Amino acid sequence: MRSDTTHFLCAISDGIATVSLNRPDRKNPLTFDSYAELRDWFRDLAYSDDIKAVVFASNGGNFSSGGDVHDIIGPLTRMNMKELLAFTRMTGDLVKAMVNCGKPVIAAIDGICVGAGAIIAMASDLRLATPEAKTAFLFTRVGLAGCDMGACAILPRIIGQGRAAELLYSGRSMSAEEGERWGFFNRLVPAAELDAAARELAARLVEGPNFGHMMTKTMLVQEWSMSIEQAIEAEAQAQAICMQTGDFERAYRAFVAREKPVFEGD
Repeated sequence: MRSDTTHFLCAISDGIATVSLNRPDRKNPLTFDSYAELRDWFRDLAYSDDIKAVVFASNGGNFSSGGDVHDIIGPLTRMNMKELLAFTRMTGDLVKAMVNCGKPVIAAIDGICVGAGAIIAMASDLRLATPEAKTAFLFTRVGLAGCDMGACAILPRIIGQGRAAELLYSGRSMSAEEGERWGFFNRLVPAAELDAAARELAARLVEGPNFGHMMTKTMLVQEWSMSIEQAIEAEAQAQAICMQTGDFERAYRAFVAREKPVFEGD
C-alpha cells in the first residue's frame, strides 16, 4: 500500500496508516485532487494486507474546513449539469470507499470539522475529538441541500433522526460536548493527547482478529438495507465463515491455556 501520496499526508507503521489533509494554514480544505486521491487510496486499501487500521488525523489544530472556496466552490458555479454530477458522484465515491475498505477507520478531530470534513468524520467507524472540536454539516449555509455524500442516510443512524435533521437543516456547529452526548464522538480527549489516544485505539484494533474486524465492518454496512430476518441469517453465515479462521482456533487454545490470544488475521 503506497504512502507516497501527493495531495494528503500518509504514514504507515505497525499496521496503522495515519492520513491527514495538508493545508493547515487554511484549516485543511479539500480540493478536487485530494478528493480523488483519497477516494483511490481507500479503494486500494480494501486489497491491502499491510494496513489493519486507519487514523484520519487532524493537522495544525484542525481536521478540515471542507471544500476549498477558491479551488472547488468557485469552479462549481461555472460547471454545467453533467460536470456537477460527475463531481458530486466523485465525492460520494470517497464515502463509499471508506465504508467498503474493510479496515476500521478512526477519525481524530480537533478544531474545525465542517462540510466535507464533517462527512469524512461521519464516514469513519470511530471518532475521537478534543473539547475544542466544532463540527458542522453546513451545506444549507451555502445554498445547498443537507443531503450531501450520504449525510441523510448515515448521520441519523449515528445520532438519531431529529438531531440529524436539526444539524442538516440549520448548518449550525455541533459542540464537542453535544457530539459526545449524542453519540457522534466516542470519546473526548485533550488536544495534547488526541494523536496518542487515536493511535492507541488503532493499535488495540490491529492486535485483534483483523479478518473478524473486516466482517464486522462489512455487516455493519450491509445490514442497513436488510430486514431483521435477513440480518440474522447474514450474521449466521458471516460467523460460520469466521469460525473457520485460524484466529478462532488460536483464541480457543489461548483460553484453554489461560493465555492472551495472539491473532494473525487469518
